[in-house]
Amino acid sequence: MTDLSDLAPAAWPARAAAAWPALPLLVALALWIYATRHTDVSALDDFGLVSALHPTFWAGLAVLTAGFWFTVRDRRRPGAWSLAYVLVLLVMVRATQALLYPTPLYAWAWKHDAVIDHLLTSGGLQGADRLGDMAVYDQWPGFFAAQAALVRLLGVDNAAMYMAWWPLVSSILLLLPLLLIYRTFTEDRRLIWTAVWLFCVGNWVGQDYFSPQSVAFALHLGVLAVVLRRYGRSGGPHGRQGQAVWTVLLSVLVTAIVVSHQLTPGMLVVTLVALALTRRYRDWVPAVTTVVIFLAWCLTAALPFLSAALPDMIRSIGDIGANVETGYGTTPTGTGAVATSWAARLLSGSVLLLALAGVLRQRVLRHRALPLLLVAAAPLPMFAASSYGSEMIFRVLMFMLPGAAFFAAAALLPKVRTLAADAAARDTAPLTPATRVRPRRVPLPALPRPRFGVWVPLLVLLAGTLAFVPSYSGKDRVNYFPPREVALVQQLFDQAPDDSLVVAANRNYPLAYEQYWRVDHYWFLDDDRRHVDEIVRDPATVLARDMAAVEPPARAYFLLTRGQTANSEMNGQLDRAQLDRIRESVASSPAFDLVAENDGGVLYVLTPAS
Repeated sequence: MTDLSDLAPAAWPARAAAAWPALPLLVALALWIYATRHTDVSALDDFGLVSALHPTFWAGLAVLTAGFWFTVRDRRRPGAWSLAYVLVLLVMVRATQALLYPTPLYAWAWKHDAVIDHLLTSGGLQGADRLGDMAVYDQWPGFFAAQAALVRLLGVDNAAMYMAWWPLVSSILLLLPLLLIYRTFTEDRRLIWTAVWLFCVGNWVGQDYFSPQSVAFALHLGVLAVVLRRYGRSGGPHGRQGQAVWTVLLSVLVTAIVVSHQLTPGMLVVTLVALALTRRYRDWVPAVTTVVIFLAWCLTAALPFLSAALPDMIRSIGDIGANVETGYGTTPTGTGAVATSWAARLLSGSVLLLALAGVLRQRVLRHRALPLLLVAAAPLPMFAASSYGSEMIFRVLMFMLPGAAFFAAAALLPKVRTLAADAAARDTAPLTPATRVRPRRVPLPALPRPRFGVWVPLLVLLAGTLAFVPSYSGKDRVNYFPPREVALVQQLFDQAPDDSLVVAANRNYPLAYEQYWRVDHYWFLDDDRRHVDEIVRDPATVLARDMAAVEPPARAYFLLTRGQTANSEMNGQLDRAQLDRIRESVASSPAFDLVAENDGGVLYVLTPAS
């Protein structure tokens, strides 16, 4: 039996002090688990998941943020504790939806699943001769081919079996390249991990869902990590030795980006060109390699789509006002939609303002970490290139975030260190026997009691972390499709003959592109406003006329679901009264027969006589 008197008097207090960061972690996880078990998502309002979450979720997030802040400021704590806090943060803010919702979120994710299903069943995508709404996926199939291989490897029926967890997976994938990028400029763990935290809570744009963009963005950061670490004047311990190997790796990453997504290569080109214009990265190999691979793909596989889209692309160049503004159907309406939209804007604006403060406050960063400042600023010219379907402003914010988060973190911390500054200090120090031998690490003195400079940054960090939830999940009323709605739409595609037509208000419903290679779609809210007004005035007559061209044995279906109504209401298209009037007009018209109805929506078919 061990005699406790044999132990050193300070052993137990020292161990307790070393392990205290585990306490906030465990408390936060316990509160989160309790919240997920006591949150009801059966009736979401205009605030989405925000108003549905149990209050213990917010308490857990607050405890986690406070624990992270006091842990990361303590230089005695190993980086593993900060990593643990970031991973728990990602679980809390990215995995909650996967646990609460029985079906995957986002109509676009269901659309991507349909493309993969087509690839698995037919062995290929549509040819270039069938340009249309899905043509963009025909010419950039990299993500879908990789997912089709993954579906077969896992032995699951389709990607829907795991795509609800994709936001968590894709967010974790960003950590490695992000850490490599930040460690290129500093070994200050406080700065690195605070920047990673701000990146995670500032990345509310929602491109981490099951999409080509989520993978392309991770690869984009991977390319930047390689360039920043291996192509600078001090690119690695061996200088330019073995640079051919890094060029090969760079080419592989760029090729994967180019064949998977349309916008990311353009963002990568402007960033690499900006870096090549600096003295430290005056190596044009990465930029030229990216441009050559990008142009080669655009002039071959992607040429059919680009040829058709080129006139609109040329017209949008230089029209910054039109490229930034949101169009009809993307203007938030209602208290919840407006509030969550402003939360997102304030969150992004706060990160950018903090980044500016960090540049002004931390003088050493303006010189030593100038490449990261260029990474943050380089995407801005893309405003003049295209509107990207009214999404360019969101994409620019996302690509600015890796650099902006670094400088924003510097604004929240006291004096920070950079690798270049540390190296300069060592070079200028006199060479003495003491400098030749690495000194033994001595325990750091106890931290002073928290002061004003600790609590204010903590409150800023806490406000940003809490603001992420409405920014990211505030539109879940639009993005979530209950099982009954999924079953209704599945019933439609189970019975629709080839060449049938599905007419709906908009494309915000599950399986919207299911079997798109044999069933056509028409979303009347995408039409010009005059035709929409015509439908509102006399719904059944106008819709029956629009659907009458379908020839037997194909059928024409009218589908109106809960998700379409939520999207139309919250984005300023038609309100509930107008949509109810359309539904009632179709229901009372002899030109339509009811096929199915439940609390997820209604499905009608146009009678052959009509």
